[in-house]
Amino acid sequence: MKIKKICCIGAGYVGGPTMSVIADKCPDIQVEVVDLNEDRINQWNNEDFENLPIYEPGLAEIVKRCRGKNLHFSSLVREKIKTADIIFISVNTPTKKYGLGAGKASDLKWVERCAREVASYASGHTIVVEKSTLPVRTAEVIKTILQASTDSINSSSGIKTFDVLSNPEFLAEGSAVSDLLFPDRVLIGGENKKAIDALSNIYKKWVPEEKILHTNIWSSELAKLTSNAFLAQRISSINSISAICESTGADVREVSRAIGKDSRIGSKFLDSGPGFGGSCFKKDILNLVYLAKFYGLNEVADFWESVVNINAWHQSRISQLVIKNLFGTLAGKKIVILGFAFKANTNDTRESAAIQICKDLINEGAYLVINDPKVSPHQITNDLGMKQLSKISETESLNMYDGLGSWNYGENLDIEIFNDAYAILVLTEWPQYSSINWKEVAKKMIQPGWIFDSRSILDSEKVKNAELNFWRVGDGS
Repeated sequence: MKIKKICCIGAGYVGGPTMSVIADKCPDIQVEVVDLNEDRINQWNNEDFENLPIYEPGLAEIVKRCRGKNLHFSSLVREKIKTADIIFISVNTPTKKYGLGAGKASDLKWVERCAREVASYASGHTIVVEKSTLPVRTAEVIKTILQASTDSINSSSGIKTFDVLSNPEFLAEGSAVSDLLFPDRVLIGGENKKAIDALSNIYKKWVPEEKILHTNIWSSELAKLTSNAFLAQRISSINSISAICESTGADVREVSRAIGKDSRIGSKFLDSGPGFGGSCFKKDILNLVYLAKFYGLNEVADFWESVVNINAWHQSRISQLVIKNLFGTLAGKKIVILGFAFKANTNDTRESAAIQICKDLINEGAYLVINDPKVSPHQITNDLGMKQLSKISETESLNMYDGLGSWNYGENLDIEIFNDAYAILVLTEWPQYSSINWKEVAKKMIQPGWIFDSRSILDSEKVKNAELNFWRVGDGS
């Protein structure tokens, strides 16, 4: 099966970077990335490569090399499906908000829609690849829809035929390009060896063969959910230990370093922070919970659900610490929020800890000034569910707004952003936040000023030497 044309349905955080790297490494293959969201497609086709819809280090350079040559972005979904040898389904699979499985099961409406589009418009033999993170046995749904089309449609060129493969992504936002270029493994699940080999041959252009793993399709789907669940579990575990450290005088960074030296455990994902975020961790764990309950494995479901519960508790704990240290009230008080993305080197805010923490502080009457080098004020507005407002006085906050606070976007990280701030809260580990001149900042703040470092990126001695109060996650000193 010689692959000459690829169509990827979905130009988001997975489809865009993955197809860009494939185009870069496979110049003999034409790669079409399609999406019904025309605004997103226009952004991918932006002449200013620094304003692509997704920020990932190194991505703009790859798109610049390939776009218009063998990498194309368009909204012509049906037309590109017709000519593709292989089609990647890389659409959003959010957690259901209503109906059966609401709050845990994935909403597969976009996956089903893609499968029906492929069934209707594909021609000849087509390999269909699950790239989205999907519940176990979703491939069965896709195969059923595709099979229905092969049973009912004949053409002069012959009956349509399909193979379905699972090829889950294992990308960490902020390092997606590096993860694609130097993956720990590429997982391909399927039944037809020829189809598996066809997809493997694409990856072999730059990935060592021993890192390309073949499994059955169900194992591939479950491996993706399980990988994210294990990683999220480590984050919840170390964050729970950080609370013990603060109460006992231990330092979570020292604890992490000590246990990370154990070869059975390893050092990755042992940095305490404000809680895990991103598009996959929470969604995939809840998917696993739903799967376990469906099969009557309630104890298994309870175990994994506790990982999500600890994460939510930890975020709430940080909000409560801010309130407690500012004398139990935030009404009308200015707090500077440094970072809104769920991690550095990305503009993604999905499930970011900053969202719930900021909502908690606003509900207590705080006036927030939010800075992030890559997240737009429009995105923050969407996530917080409220528009920017100018600062309201303590009297207005108490008498007119029933204690509800407000927020503004702090575009520039200059000294003026800290004027009259009662506290500063670091929520994303952007490197520029670690080089702030705290002595100058202290002169601008309302005293006693507080610095809350939920990412452990600040020099505690510099903060304390500026005569500012300092809290760092997991630091019991």
